[in-house]
Amino acid sequence: YIASNHFTHAEYAIKALLKNKSVHIEKPHVVNRDQLDRLINVMTNSTGKVRLGFNRPSSKFGEIILDQLKKENGTTMINWFIAGHEIDPDHWYFHEKEGGRILGNLCHWTDFTYQMIDEKDRYPIKIIPTRSEKADCDISVSYVFGDGSIASITFSAKGHTFEGVREKLNVHKGNSLISMTDYETLRIDVVDKKRTFKNLFRDHGHKNNISKSFQMIKNNTDGESIKYIYESADLFLKTREALENQKEIIVKEFK
Repeated sequence: YIASNHFTHAEYAIKALLKNKSVHIEKPHVVNRDQLDRLINVMTNSTGKVRLGFNRPSSKFGEIILDQLKKENGTTMINWFIAGHEIDPDHWYFHEKEGGRILGNLCHWTDFTYQMIDEKDRYPIKIIPTRSEKADCDISVSYVFGDGSIASITFSAKGHTFEGVREKLNVHKGNSLISMTDYETLRIDVVDKKRTFKNLFRDHGHKNNISKSFQMIKNNTDGESIKYIYESADLFLKTREALENQKEIIVKEFK
């Protein structure tokens, strides 16, 4: 289980995979293109398996949302609003090698958004950035997927939120309207049928995701595919590039 500072995640994972050990890599699994290329290369020659620390899709609500979207046809509209906690300018997140808040925070939502779109419908993806002074705080980024689906992620970092990171999701696909707040409440409307789910506490999927890595070894199940390892990283790396350079970028499928 690799949960050190961000720059070292891929480095430890590569060393473990070279010894054919399996790894659970907390997010982000890489912080630059060189690390991604080396990680993919060593995965092709290792018997070790890999899972990633993107916990939200493994949460109770995450699994319900992904299952509901698979039942609907057509394009998807996705809107995220995230209120992140303020961190000091000299925080280690901002050290040159660590990747900043796009790789340290926003990657959670780029990954979940990626997973909400069917694999056959994802590519190419157009990234459209909106920012002011800072490239990784108080930003908005939009994605247009291959099938015409649209997603937007707004990340606000102002002051301190008492209960940690706050997030709200709204999704519309087919006849399904989905609304989720802070992994505490989830409502799904399908025409005249309404379902409401409530958690006693905010469950972001940490426990379930970590347990899945243990079960992968115990039950000898597959790890993540090389395609997913690459594409999830490629999306957050190019999201950072788009925001830093204030330009649109087209992301292509892994071949």
